[in-house]
Amino acid sequence: LALGAHGSGSLRLALVIAVLAGGVGAARFLRGLVRSTQASEITAIVNTADDTVLHGLNISPDIDTVTYTLANAIDPVRGWGLENETWTAMEALGRYVAVRPPLSGAAPNWFNLGDKDLATHFYRTARLGEGATLDQVTSEIASAWDIGVRLVPMTNDRVRTIVTLAQDCSAGPAGTEISFQEYFVQHRHAVSISKVRFEGAESARPLGLEILRDADAIIIAPSNPLVSIAPLRAMAGVDEALIKRRNSVVAISPIVAGAALKGPADRLMTELGHDASVVGVARLYSPICSTLIIDAADEHLASAVEAEGMRCVVTNTIMSTPEISEQLAKTALECAS
Repeated sequence: LALGAHGSGSLRLALVIAVLAGGVGAARFLRGLVRSTQASEITAIVNTADDTVLHGLNISPDIDTVTYTLANAIDPVRGWGLENETWTAMEALGRYVAVRPPLSGAAPNWFNLGDKDLATHFYRTARLGEGATLDQVTSEIASAWDIGVRLVPMTNDRVRTIVTLAQDCSAGPAGTEISFQEYFVQHRHAVSISKVRFEGAESARPLGLEILRDADAIIIAPSNPLVSIAPLRAMAGVDEALIKRRNSVVAISPIVAGAALKGPADRLMTELGHDASVVGVARLYSPICSTLIIDAADEHLASAVEAEGMRCVVTNTIMSTPEISEQLAKTALECAS
């Protein structure tokens, strides 16, 4: 805790909380964290390796999911996009699919963009075209939505998650590389993969290293450890910063009872040679993190987690209500302190 002046002759406690964040799970956790502490004390360093360009627009799915969730504007059923969205533009785009030449990438209709959501991508694309950095634009968008939390993209440089197909399938022959969004959205993460890599990560300049150095608490949100958190860790200096702060780093397992609550984290862990359980998560995080929070459904694996060199804390991690998210956030903060 950092002491700061507050009025004459008095002191206040000011927390600096850093959260490594991916998509839906991280967004819901951050919503709970805002309920348990001041939004101004929170900085979320968000994965951007899922970012893509479609229709000439720069799209940052994880940043937008976090933004919309904290603004209480997210679609509660889908977990992404805006509530009460309409899809007129995408429906109109269908007119051009029949006339598109075979090798053209025009009018892709496999990635839905809602009419209101398009405004965010229009703004981001225009500002980047003017020379603004992604960090600057993300701050402007967060301010427009009045979320309070500081959002920091993991880098201003281009990093892309690329997966390799494990076998011949609708996405292509075995050994073909496709982008994460093609895997996740176009093929509904239903194809098996043999490898994942983060193109550009070796030369990307990470943002937030000073935040990781100075934060009072560092929390790894319940995001996919292989495609949401791993891109951050792939950049130079990030793991080194976390290792130095290991005793202050707490992670929340996105795997509950051997399954991911949302997305393909469990299947990816199996396909890429990891144990799809909280023990597998512990093995991935133990070098950089001292505590792993797991769900009560996995309480019987607590000793196995601790055998990997981590403290294990058992609680309810299924964030089905804002109140549960808030309690999980409080638990994470207690562990970090």
